[in-house]
Amino acid sequence: MTRARALQDLRKRLGEAGFETASLDARLLLLGALGISATELTLRPEQLLTDDEENLLRAYASRRLAHEPVARILGEREFWGLPFRLSPETLVPRPDTETVVETALRLLPDRRAFLKIADFGTGSGCLLVALLHELPNAFGLGVDRSPGALRTARENAWRNRVGARARFVASDWASAIAGRFDLIVSNPPYIASSVIPGLDEEVREHDPLLALDGGADGLDAYRVLLREAERLLSPGGLLVFEIGYDQGDSLKALTGGRALEFLELVPDLAGNPRCAALKRT
Repeated sequence: MTRARALQDLRKRLGEAGFETASLDARLLLLGALGISATELTLRPEQLLTDDEENLLRAYASRRLAHEPVARILGEREFWGLPFRLSPETLVPRPDTETVVETALRLLPDRRAFLKIADFGTGSGCLLVALLHELPNAFGLGVDRSPGALRTARENAWRNRVGARARFVASDWASAIAGRFDLIVSNPPYIASSVIPGLDEEVREHDPLLALDGGADGLDAYRVLLREAERLLSPGGLLVFEIGYDQGDSLKALTGGRALEFLELVPDLAGNPRCAALKRT
């Protein structure tokens, strides 16, 4: 079977199965199974697949038809233009989460300053690594409860050439953390427990529950983050984190009475509130 025929057949199977992104999924799975670039596919569409390539592509197709996300099948996802490996303990980084990085960079007065950053619930490390990539003199601490996630985040830091400026610590939020930070970021679990059974199968069955479940009202992690930010942020330090599209007002209410100034809610690509920014007073 040629590369072009394999792509056509897989696209057709996924389309008939109802996948809205059948064409893109088929292309990504083919490139991943063959270990080639899109340019290589364009230049040599008639090259025959080896038996090993056919078998791997067949396995990938079966997994996708069972609604396993493409990023999980391939074991990596791009975020902020950087490659990130995934593991069962990490979320798949999403484009909307880049809003956290964009907001933090915009609010920082000097990108060349010697900054200390903490990323709580670091997962794949995508937030911390992306920030360190843009802030050449910053040092970062990634915190997670999952040893598996921490191993993945550490690997991604070295893969993206910021490993020398990053450390990773196992902790239940900030219970094992001391010191002061100039910036705290997080993409915490923020889905209400009762909503999780109704999530899309690709999320419900393949994303780690620990990274999804935000408690009865979805706000448990924010209560911890706001409390710990008062303790850990330097005066004028920033707290920037992802939120659910309908949680902006609740977050503002939780901020009341704390030594934190609510700066702004920032929309994602679809125009929904996706990121909250606060400053230590």
